[in-house]
Amino acid sequence: MSFTSLANFRSTSARLATFALIGTFLAGCNQEQGPAAAASAPPPPAVSVAKPVQKQVTERDEYVGRFVAYDYVEVRARVSGYLEKIHFKDGQLVKEGDPLFTIDPRPFRAAVEQAKASIEQAKANLAFAESDRKRGESLRAGTTITQQALDQRLQASRVATAGVTAQQAALEQAELDLSFTELSAPISGRIGDRRVSVGNLVSGGASGSTTMLATIASIDPIRFEFTMDEASYLRYLRIAGGEASAAADRGMTLPVHLKLIDEDTFGHEGRIDFVDNAIDRSTGTIRGRAQFANADGKLTPGMFGRVQIATSAPTTALLVPDSAISTEQVRKFVYVVGADNVATQKFITLGQLVDGLRVVEGLAADDNVVVNGLMRVRPGAPVTPEVVAIEPDGTPATSSIRTN
Repeated sequence: MSFTSLANFRSTSARLATFALIGTFLAGCNQEQGPAAAASAPPPPAVSVAKPVQKQVTERDEYVGRFVAYDYVEVRARVSGYLEKIHFKDGQLVKEGDPLFTIDPRPFRAAVEQAKASIEQAKANLAFAESDRKRGESLRAGTTITQQALDQRLQASRVATAGVTAQQAALEQAELDLSFTELSAPISGRIGDRRVSVGNLVSGGASGSTTMLATIASIDPIRFEFTMDEASYLRYLRIAGGEASAAADRGMTLPVHLKLIDEDTFGHEGRIDFVDNAIDRSTGTIRGRAQFANADGKLTPGMFGRVQIATSAPTTALLVPDSAISTEQVRKFVYVVGADNVATQKFITLGQLVDGLRVVEGLAADDNVVVNGLMRVRPGAPVTPEVVAIEPDGTPATSSIRTN
């Protein structure tokens, strides 16, 4: 073997030996790190699970509407004159018959006195005409008066009688105008602010330019107006029953529950007292009205609210917290943990919200639903479940599971 061949052989042998040593080292490293890597693998994520709550619920429809006063009156001047007194404070509660405004009554008292004087004058004319007629009738027996003269005296008597009647009517009108100078509350309720100050001239009469002085809205009871669609209207008629639906109120005196915009529960109870007589062609809806007690005056005309109307008899339903519900495109689902501690998806149909819990369809009563730790769950992946209870307010009971 030549010197060059011997050098190449030694170089190749050295490289092979080096590669062998590196492979042996790497293999040893893998053997040492394998058990450690397996030991450091994370355990299945911890989640909180709870069984659905079973509760008697009633299906209800919800509508948004506005309060209106049972009675609403615009207090307007009925006679013209200068406003003399105001007997109330803006915004106070008034009772039917309470004095509100006084218009200067002096010109109307003078008109009453003038009408009384005119009546006395008319009565005097009537007395003279009556005596003249009687004299004429007695003269006619002796043929000392013509028939024409007698007819004239009879006519004068009738004219005088009519004059007395006319003056009595004028006196009644004058007394009525005098009474209109004192304006009292026509209904009980809360009065608004005064529209005219003392000293201003107000206009009255039968024309449309009468002066509005104030408004009064009744307080108790109060009405709530809303609109329902045609399908809901037909459903309520069927709930009311056959013969009842033919009655004057169509049997739709259904109970309703109401909540205000700052309330969480439907705590106000009322009843439907009116449904309109026609469906609006442009919207396909019909107007309904419910009545509520309002002894404390908290409910105010113009205020918004929401009402619920029962549409079925009470039934047993399953409920879960809204926080346990996830969305996949347009479908809703929850994670359910089986006996093998594996989380799977169950698609559900949502119902109404009852006491902080959502009515759902598609679950079984013994399903363990993930209510906490949803961000760590993957479909088909194992989890470490911790059973918790659902609080009365609809939230899962506090556990050691972190939500992040």
